[in-house]
Amino acid sequence: MTSRNSGLRTVDVARRAGYSVQQVRNLERDGVLPPATRTASGYRVYGEAHVHSALAYRAFAAGTGPVQAKTIMRAAHAYPDSGLLALLDAAHARLAAERRDLALARRAAEAIKAEPIEDVRPSDSMGIAELAAALGVRASTLRHWDAEGLVVPGRTTPRGARAYAPGDVRDARIVHQLRLAGYRITPLKALMPDLRSAGSHHDLTAALAARDATIDARSKALLKATAALDSVLALPMP
Repeated sequence: MTSRNSGLRTVDVARRAGYSVQQVRNLERDGVLPPATRTASGYRVYGEAHVHSALAYRAFAAGTGPVQAKTIMRAAHAYPDSGLLALLDAAHARLAAERRDLALARRAAEAIKAEPIEDVRPSDSMGIAELAAALGVRASTLRHWDAEGLVVPGRTTPRGARAYAPGDVRDARIVHQLRLAGYRITPLKALMPDLRSAGSHHDLTAALAARDATIDARSKALLKATAALDSVLALPMP
């Protein structure tokens, strides 16, 4: 059996990193692994740096996605003149931003708890003046929400009056409540797709909990990836 400290075959790296032989070759081709040395007969010879690089890539792919993971690993092999640390900082910053967005969504869900986001009725359809009166806002406010893509009603004709279907009325009520709660237009534009797709408050709560679990999993993967990358940087490159 091949020693861990001697030259490793492609199959050895594959087994230890949890990849197929072809995947190991592909990772080397893509620069995720440093180039393998070759025997006189052309066979690849790998080392510990290749195993740790493959493990680091696997974890980074789970934490940041495969495209960014490849960028990070290529930078690792060119460290310290590659911007590697900036790439790692950016990966953590993206997760931090997602956590902030999630917290915003949770507060939004709490703010609209009293709003009927399910069970809309056909009789809830309204024109712009009627809806403005029902919400206690100006028609110009509804036109602004339309222009910003927050609540986009249909039209009676291509250039005719706005016609708010029941779902549009529900969205307008949600936007109104969140605006009263202090939400600005830009965060609302990011929140509305989730709020709009929720069939009920239970669905929304479940979706936010699932997103929270996903962010936690990616954060743990990033932590694991960073530890594996530290091992890569500590090993001599082939």
